[in-house]
Amino acid sequence: MKLVLASNNTKKLKELDAILAPLGWELVPQGQLGVPEAEEPHCTFVENALTKARHASRLSGLPALADDSGLCVDAFGGAPGVLSARYAGEPKSDARNNQKLLVELGENDRRTARFVSVIVFVRHADDPQPIIAEGEWNGEILSVARGDDGFGYDPLFYIRELDKSAAELDAAEKNRRSHRGQALSRLVERLQARH
Repeated sequence: MKLVLASNNTKKLKELDAILAPLGWELVPQGQLGVPEAEEPHCTFVENALTKARHASRLSGLPALADDSGLCVDAFGGAPGVLSARYAGEPKSDARNNQKLLVELGENDRRTARFVSVIVFVRHADDPQPIIAEGEWNGEILSVARGDDGFGYDPLFYIRELDKSAAELDAAEKNRRSHRGQALSRLVERLQARH
């Protein structure tokens, strides 16, 4: 099955592709089909993911998959949340986002946080029954970045039971444990149950 991915993030595409490839699904980034990025005006992951999926499906004529995810820091009441990718403003920059997070968190000893991912699948733009799956990955924010893999906030996201940051995990282990990996497995289960 050919799906449009409502994203142009190559690292996200690689992560999703690795998990969906065994199902025989071909993910095509929306940019390859001339689909511009959708507005993300909502304050929840689920509304933004649904908006992106419907937008990509409407403009491509294909079933669509969209992910909206971010980092929710307890000391900030869940921020940066849906604003994670643009936390330090435009243009998007992982390095500036990480720097801003460290500065704002400062010496705060409440460093618990979670990555949240909501993945939405629509068969067509007006699908009345989108499949929505969520994943959550709990950790803590380090005061110094560790690791060279991953993207986004991965170098600052510490998993205590592994004594590693998300950026120190290999791709297979990250996909098994991550918020996006969890959401995708749930999505796949629901899709298989539907057919």
